[in-house]
Amino acid sequence: MGYFCPNLRIVSVINLQKAYLVLEDGTFFEGKAIGKIGTTSGEIAFNTGMTGYQEVFTDPSYFGQILIMTMDHIGNYGVRNEDAESGSIKIAGLVCKNYSPMHSRTMANSSLNDYFIEHGFTGISDVDTRQIVKHIRDAGAMNAIISSEILDVEVLTRMVKEVPSMEGLELSSKVWSKESYEVNEGGANKVALLDLGSKKNIIDCLVERGCHVKVFPGDTSYAVMKAWNPDGYMISNGPGDPSAMPYAVNTLKDILDANEKMFGICLGSQILAQAVGMKTFKLHSGHRGQNHPVQNLLTGKSEMTSQNHGFAIDPESNTGKAEITHINLNDNTVEGIRIKDKNAFAVQYHPEASPGPHDSRYLFDDFVAMMSK
Repeated sequence: MGYFCPNLRIVSVINLQKAYLVLEDGTFFEGKAIGKIGTTSGEIAFNTGMTGYQEVFTDPSYFGQILIMTMDHIGNYGVRNEDAESGSIKIAGLVCKNYSPMHSRTMANSSLNDYFIEHGFTGISDVDTRQIVKHIRDAGAMNAIISSEILDVEVLTRMVKEVPSMEGLELSSKVWSKESYEVNEGGANKVALLDLGSKKNIIDCLVERGCHVKVFPGDTSYAVMKAWNPDGYMISNGPGDPSAMPYAVNTLKDILDANEKMFGICLGSQILAQAVGMKTFKLHSGHRGQNHPVQNLLTGKSEMTSQNHGFAIDPESNTGKAEITHINLNDNTVEGIRIKDKNAFAVQYHPEASPGPHDSRYLFDDFVAMMSK
């Protein structure tokens, strides 16, 4: 006897049209089209998170990337407007194994497929994601193309070679807020947030701690932010190569010279490192997911973290101005720094993790305590 679930609704039917994923090295995979029939390209990456696909898809840090979700089922709980980390889908394309045209959450606003169609988004399903991830893990980061309208692999192989490399690419300016705006006016601590591609939950975590946040576009100068008279500066996450952002590095140098109180997250960490003379480098395949172990070298404790970055800080380039405070326990890469004799610190991972572990939320408390001194 079958079991009928009254909350399970079929709201759309996915396309049965063929689609291809072609990698820069010529490897290709055949699957089924999802979302809009079309062609999209970018750097291919994979995320090991078990839930929270909507938050991932709308994270500005993923801008320009074709994303493989290693979780088996994508779309099964639909889309809820409140779960978005920005105003639109930011990934360039999706690769998944099982794609569901139906969802079971009564609170969902739509199916994921309707959401993709609405946003003109293209992807591919019914491929062996485990095989693709193993290939990228061994071969390293590379560009890729997905198409459900061009079904000639040789043509797609030529097209993917024309996609610009993520290395040297400045992308923050494509996703930051174009106008300043304020949240929780009248809060106890005024935080100027330099938006390099900020997730909504960074703002939420500050507001939860009583902060009055003003978001500034990523190319805003220190002088303009200082005129608002903030108690501290938050430097957000964002996409692209941090070495291609001298404008942001110069802004952080000015903030450091004034010895302002500052907290950086992800891309913000890499920009802070450059502001004291350190360098960044491209990781072999990046760190993306909700299950990355990090050790706090100041306390000796470890924490599970949510991560999304394809670049890292080079510890060999340390001029002595920075202290490494956190390391990744998988590969010993730098996960946190603080600037000696300054009121500035940053982490490479995402303490605002939504969804994901909350082990690192203490960093927001540390920032608030710093501003309150």
